[in-house]
Amino acid sequence: MTQTGSRPRVGVVFRPDRSPETLPRTAVAAQRAGIDELWLWEDCFLQGGIAQAAVALACSDTLTVGIGVLPVPLRNVVSTAMEIATLATIFPGRIRVGIGHGVQSWMRQAGAAAGSPLTLLREYHTALRGLLAGQSVSTEGRYVRLDAVKLEWVPLQGIPLLIGGTGPKTLQLAGEIADGVIIDSLNTPESARAAIGHVVAGQSGRDVAEFATVQYLACALGADGRRRLDDQAGKRGLAAGYGVSGTVDEIIAAVTGYSAQTLVLQPIGPEDDMDGFIRHVGEVAAALRAQP
Repeated sequence: MTQTGSRPRVGVVFRPDRSPETLPRTAVAAQRAGIDELWLWEDCFLQGGIAQAAVALACSDTLTVGIGVLPVPLRNVVSTAMEIATLATIFPGRIRVGIGHGVQSWMRQAGAAAGSPLTLLREYHTALRGLLAGQSVSTEGRYVRLDAVKLEWVPLQGIPLLIGGTGPKTLQLAGEIADGVIIDSLNTPESARAAIGHVVAGQSGRDVAEFATVQYLACALGADGRRRLDDQAGKRGLAAGYGVSGTVDEIIAAVTGYSAQTLVLQPIGPEDDMDGFIRHVGEVAAALRAQP
């Protein structure tokens, strides 16, 4: 399920707690720095993932733009399919989409919580995949009900549809039905391997040659980077040792502990200097590409 022996792609996260006005500059800077992918959050109640993706795609011409993740309780599956298909038709081959069941307290706050988030996610994924493939979709599920819905504009290239989550059942579902998985940034190398283990458990009997793994990594630059990460861990009740930190060389050494096709480095706070962060991530990407 991972590209053993091959170099990972490198991405950077634009946090939604940064001003939306800075996103175009970030997309341009990420492309200029030679970064492979720019990943976006749709986090309650900050910025919309589809709108962000449209801006980032329009402001660049080589970046792959990922959305990780769209919380499915907030979005009708037909609307989501139409939005994604539109972006993928205009910017073919440059978008990756992650969906998830969302943070349940936020879903309740928005009046969108589902009694069975996993059932909703399974039904939603199945319908969304069919719609994006140009199928006429009829279904009468517990949450998703469609009557012969078919998109008029269907992307010529397939769109990777990933599932993001933290719980074992969600990760197993990703392994069972999705094109890939998004592992969140709060993992140590050990807990990330455990998360992948849940994904593998869901893949039993399935051909997973094309399965994608995307690992978000909290990243703190500089000599005090590890202290900053560990301070955050203490405040949030997380295991010490998560994420990567330090100089470019130290970060390159640290990312080898994570097994994923795409490593997406995420600043740990909106106060971080994004321009400097992107330059460093670009250096990490260049160094990894140069390795034999």
